[in-house]
Amino acid sequence: MEPRTAQRARSLWLATEPLHAVCYFDDNCRSLGKALGLKGFWMGYFATRTAPLGAVAPAVATSVLGVFAPSMVARALPAAWDIVSPDRLLDERGARAARALRTLDPGLDRSAIALLPRLQALVDDAPDTARPLFAGNRALRDQADPVERLWQLTTTLREFRGDAHLAVLADRELDACEALVLAAATGRVPRDTMRVDRGWTEEEWAAATDRLRARNLVDAHGDATALGHSERTRIEEDTDRLAARLLRPLPPAESDHLLELLTPIARRVLAADLLPFPNPIGLPRPDAP
Repeated sequence: MEPRTAQRARSLWLATEPLHAVCYFDDNCRSLGKALGLKGFWMGYFATRTAPLGAVAPAVATSVLGVFAPSMVARALPAAWDIVSPDRLLDERGARAARALRTLDPGLDRSAIALLPRLQALVDDAPDTARPLFAGNRALRDQADPVERLWQLTTTLREFRGDAHLAVLADRELDACEALVLAAATGRVPRDTMRVDRGWTEEEWAAATDRLRARNLVDAHGDATALGHSERTRIEEDTDRLAARLLRPLPPAESDHLLELLTPIARRVLAADLLPFPNPIGLPRPDAP
């Protein structure tokens, strides 16, 4: 793959992830689950994130989300489906995300006119084999509100990359906890909160660290070794390579124009200080190399 193609794939993620992420960090979005009768943020998170797949069982949700402890998912599902339907969650999450984006970027309706056909072209052309969250989100096509549709399309692209990332982790023979330990050891995600945020016990985290140490990916202190840093770089490069498939329907110049349209919107979202750095989704600071 040409370096420029991989760079465009990474830039597409950097320009779409902030838009998607309002559903995790905007206060009104975070309160969605509670407003619908769910218990706490995490029950709302697991139900809402997996709702495009229907009322899935916890084992399925754990598999497609990739990095959460099974016990944490099982505390939320299937109990959430007894309280609220997937369709109700999907309607509510889109409306709240659109409201959040309009607050952060009041001119977003005008930007959406140019963005929607290009984003739709990427989503329509991409393959969905072995990409469950992408496939589930792509089926959500009936948003009349242009900003809600914009959020849904960027979310669908984001889940395509996420599905690809999990495939890379599996190919590198990293299980869910090991992947998080390595990401935290390299500083990609917050080291002091990541274990609890994803539901792993101290014993599970320590055992995963020991397994990585045996592979010379972390040292005696749990810090990433040179090999560990190299492994994390390869993981991101392989993810970029797989995610670059999204850009195939657009000529390079058109892809660059799409990124030029998206980037100022992402910057306006980030300028609101909605997202912390470092953050659990691994999004780097805008000025990071």
